[in-house]
Amino acid sequence: MGCEAPRKELERLNRLCSITAGLLVALSFLAAGQPTSATICATDRVPAATLLLPYFEVDLDNPNGLTTLFSVNNAFASAVLAHVSIWSDLSVPLLNFNVYLTGYDVQTINLRDIIVYGNLPQTASGGQDPTDTISPKGRLSEDINFASCQGQLPPTALTSAFLAHVQSALTGKASPVFDNRCSAQLFGDNIARGYITVDTVNNCTVRFPGDPGYFAPNLTGDVTDQNFLWGTWFIVNTTQNYAQGADLVAIEADGTNPATSTAGRYTFYGRYDNWSADDHREPLATTFVTQFANGGVFSGGTDLLVWRDPKVAQAPFVCPARGLNPGWFPLVQDGLVVFNEQEQLAVSTGFPCEGCPPFVPISFPGSTQRVQVGGASLPLPFNFGWLYLDLNTTVVGAGKNPSIDPLAVQAWVLGTESANGHFAVSLDAYRLDSACAAQHFVPGQ
Repeated sequence: MGCEAPRKELERLNRLCSITAGLLVALSFLAAGQPTSATICATDRVPAATLLLPYFEVDLDNPNGLTTLFSVNNAFASAVLAHVSIWSDLSVPLLNFNVYLTGYDVQTINLRDIIVYGNLPQTASGGQDPTDTISPKGRLSEDINFASCQGQLPPTALTSAFLAHVQSALTGKASPVFDNRCSAQLFGDNIARGYITVDTVNNCTVRFPGDPGYFAPNLTGDVTDQNFLWGTWFIVNTTQNYAQGADLVAIEADGTNPATSTAGRYTFYGRYDNWSADDHREPLATTFVTQFANGGVFSGGTDLLVWRDPKVAQAPFVCPARGLNPGWFPLVQDGLVVFNEQEQLAVSTGFPCEGCPPFVPISFPGSTQRVQVGGASLPLPFNFGWLYLDLNTTVVGAGKNPSIDPLAVQAWVLGTESANGHFAVSLDAYRLDSACAAQHFVPGQ
């Protein structure tokens, strides 16, 4: 309509615009308060049924030293119960606990509080918190009762004996709780290392993924498919005066998508439910690209934080003499290619050339690790460039699993670049595929 439209027609159009705008606002509020359908095999930044903290560090010697913090957030108004599992850097389960979240709730956790002092996060559902003081709810938040949490929430502090067990197990030492067996690599620096998973569950449970009853057909076990959770993490390094952080890895669940509900497909927890897909969790990627910079502004260089799937349920093992570890250790990879900024290709330390095949060092042997780019386990002939990582491989002990692609190995990679005493950044590596359909391609091969 032009400027000469009759007044009544203009008024009608204004009313129509107001009604449309109101409907759009209402719909946006409804969408914000409801879980969205899962986009499986994309590993995108959305609320999910499982969160992965791919790597953590806590200095046990320095009370003001290196530590890791993370948050677990509920994206929706409905209350939800989350189950947190702490794993060693060789995938041995060590400690689990439950976290209750009212609608739109957030729980921030400093791993120093747990691993050094034995204090678990204090939360409680409506039945254990009738005065609404432990887990208070907001005006828009649901607060319900999980009867199974009676006696479990809020949790008590860890005993001194069990705390000593956790500290020993996370630093590669023998633990009496594990019949003097070991759980992790021994670096001798008394820094606890490992990774964490967080799952939505329907009851307060003391089970780990892999224990009978945690996963079961048709969601008859502990876990649920509620894609509610999101979160962030930070590794705080006070000695170097910086912190690194990123989003927790979001792993969506879908019980109807064939990729996450068909036996023999690669699911995130496939190694713990006998590749039955009862967990319904999408897998992560297998192939990554990421930049590195060692020098210039980035005086602290570049580290890679790399989580990998050993594809077997790892139990405590006989403490190794030098060179002895779990059967799958060390994990190798199908290909590792290094390019500099002139697209030269690295073959091995000090020998870049055009058209040469990639070199394959054992750089990421564990389930999770921090690896210095250009360091002893990842020596490079360039100070600036980028890496192409195909982390698929044959895993000893995994057999022909998953049957859809026995050579696929899911992983997660972050690049952390730092300037000592100034700043640090952590960036997720770009993902070139998903373990739903691993691509098994390496440039130059």
